[in-house]
Amino acid sequence: MSKNKNNKPVWSTRIKKNSSTLFAKVGSSINVDKRLYRQDIKASTAHVEMLFKKKIISIQVKNKIIWGLKKISNEINKKKFIFNNKSEDIHMSIEKRLFELIGEDAGFVHTARSRNDQVLVDFKLWMIESSDDIIKEIDSTIKLIIKIAEKNIYTVMPSFTHLKNAQPTSFAHYILAYVEMLTRDKKRFLDNKQRLLENPLGVAAVVGTSFDIDREYTTKKLKFKNPTGNSIDTVSDRDFVLDFLYSISVCSNHISRFAEEFILWNSDAFDLIKLKDKVVTGSSIMPQKKNPDTLEYLRGKTGHFYGNLFSMLTILKGLPLSYFKDLQDDKELAFKSYDQIKISLQIMREVLNNFLINKKKMIQLAETGYTTATDLAEYIVQKYKYPFRKAYLITSKLVNLAEEKDKKLNQLTVNEMKIIDKKLNEDVLKLFNIENSVKSKKSYGGTSFENIKKMIKKYKKNA
Repeated sequence: MSKNKNNKPVWSTRIKKNSSTLFAKVGSSINVDKRLYRQDIKASTAHVEMLFKKKIISIQVKNKIIWGLKKISNEINKKKFIFNNKSEDIHMSIEKRLFELIGEDAGFVHTARSRNDQVLVDFKLWMIESSDDIIKEIDSTIKLIIKIAEKNIYTVMPSFTHLKNAQPTSFAHYILAYVEMLTRDKKRFLDNKQRLLENPLGVAAVVGTSFDIDREYTTKKLKFKNPTGNSIDTVSDRDFVLDFLYSISVCSNHISRFAEEFILWNSDAFDLIKLKDKVVTGSSIMPQKKNPDTLEYLRGKTGHFYGNLFSMLTILKGLPLSYFKDLQDDKELAFKSYDQIKISLQIMREVLNNFLINKKKMIQLAETGYTTATDLAEYIVQKYKYPFRKAYLITSKLVNLAEEKDKKLNQLTVNEMKIIDKKLNEDVLKLFNIENSVKSKKSYGGTSFENIKKMIKKYKKNA
């Protein structure tokens, strides 16, 4: 390749001295963005086909470029392609190899485009595919949670507020809360995909191009919905990166909450679940220990996701329009978060496949802390037509009485209850049964066994 025999950058005619060794090292992004090679070749192919359609290049040039791009794709897939840091990034690496393969006609590939729109179209195509990958991981996790819930509809445990026993619930209802969270995560990625479907290709460096190009053609070819509407905004826009990093951060937050929950439940203090040996580690000094390191790993990684999001926010906050080198970091931040969220979801499923429920302890804990007190207050309102605040006061006095006598609510006698209110009778004792308490919560979204069955059916339909 005569024009590139010294492997110099395309701007070497204008900038006559080589970059400093240090800047050349930090300025090269090939080790990060080489994973965009498929998208780069796909977008370049569509671009070249459009140039031919608009009679900007000949059919011979088009065919030579497409042949060269296919050959480069095969070389990379077969690991025969040499990624050279001197080529700066994946885009220039591919272009330089194209020159080696087909000669001067390779120069037509960059007609009517800039690296600015080239990078953006590659990145958006990658992000659309990556969002689909994350959605698949979320779907697999949701299906596993539903499967676990289906086996534990009648497993009664306490719900918690402020980490204090609140009211009886089902373990199925509890764990299905994470299905709701993950479903919202999935919707966020789906929503983001819709905003990703604006094609940046053709805006060139910043103000468009004087060539008579057809952006609608490349939009259709690359399966976008429409071309972007303002070239300056297009070049400077990284909202889609923020959306992606934010969605991953929220998903990681949900994973972290799950991890914290299971860490607590696995602790000797709670003893509600037991992690199998496959997902625990030991201690270097205490022979008896089985530590929930996998869960702690999930919880800790959330900080990395937040850091990547805030890094991108900080990069963008002071940038005027339009393109600056600062924006080059967007891909590394997105790649790191993408790789990690997939691993985190996979580890979450590994934990869900390797834990045991201590049903006996769950029931014991559900019967501790006067968890059926609210049932009594609601019963008094419905039975005696008392205002809720009066019913609340009566129930509070009953709880105080039981506490003073070191009894559970169902251990109080009718005579003891009548000291608080004369209308109370033996029917009240049925309210203190924790299973009856769970069954009674029939309001939509509530914890009754019948509700849970309906929700599982709904989740399975949507999964």
